[in-house]
Amino acid sequence: MTEPGTSQNPEHAREALQAVTDEVAKAVVGQQAAVSALVVGLLARGHVLLEGVPGVAKTLLVRALAAALDLRTTRVQFTPDLMPGDVTGSMVYDSGRGDFTFRPGPVFTNLLLADEINRTPPKTQSSLLEAMEERQVTVDGTSHPLPSPFLVAATQNPVEYEGTYPLPEAQLDRFLLKVTLPLPPREDEIQVIDRHSRGFDPRDLAAAGIRPVASAEAIAAGSAAVRQVQVAPEIIGYVVDLARATRTSPSLQLGVSPRGATALMGTARAWAWLQGRNFVTPDDVKALAPATLGHRLALRPEAELEGVTTESVLQSALASVPVPR
Repeated sequence: MTEPGTSQNPEHAREALQAVTDEVAKAVVGQQAAVSALVVGLLARGHVLLEGVPGVAKTLLVRALAAALDLRTTRVQFTPDLMPGDVTGSMVYDSGRGDFTFRPGPVFTNLLLADEINRTPPKTQSSLLEAMEERQVTVDGTSHPLPSPFLVAATQNPVEYEGTYPLPEAQLDRFLLKVTLPLPPREDEIQVIDRHSRGFDPRDLAAAGIRPVASAEAIAAGSAAVRQVQVAPEIIGYVVDLARATRTSPSLQLGVSPRGATALMGTARAWAWLQGRNFVTPDDVKALAPATLGHRLALRPEAELEGVTTESVLQSALASVPVPR
């Protein structure tokens, strides 16, 4: 096993990042798809929205990932009274200097857990936009760069809408991936309860045996390797045709934009590299399409009333577009 901080070799970096899933599993039962999405997000320099009902280990998952990656992590509980400066930081008066200085907010970290992001007003939600897109915070005309790597892992509850502020389409589009954490199957739930009965404490990840198996250096090496993954012209055409198929769907008022198509190309390259290949296949595109494109689609009201879902529309697009050979 490659020790954190020693791996610049892409092969060693891949081995280290593949080992992350096993470490997270020491604290979180199942949810491998969400772990993979977070690793892909780090490699593709994007952000991840985690959606699920309370109690499916969204917060624990992010904390366990940070421990396995040896990264700095900060948790912000988004509430209706949270102000933008509470997230990004603000200018404070330094009596010793007789001047105002910038005090960094919790966004200055490697892995920001934005818990229940839809519980805070749009003004505070949008304060994350610059940080997510530009990887910097600007206060009083001065830009402050964020650490690298930097990933926002935001959570939201899909069933409780009272007192919430749903993310607008423009902000949803800033998330590279959206993953739904399902309720566990019976066998996994038995394992969860058994762990707790034997003394598992979700607040003590060290006692669970999670150790750092990858580092910021491994992520940087992996990201550089992902940018070298080859994409054939036929695959590029396949991605574009998928995006265009959603735009012509009669059930949608908003299809996948060129930015969404670019995002799918990026996540497919990261996934291909994690699988040990230096080229993208149609299966990579199909595997990442639901998590990369689903949240970028908006249904027409009449289609929603008829029970149509964005998942079914996306599956129809995948079925209708010819797969390159």
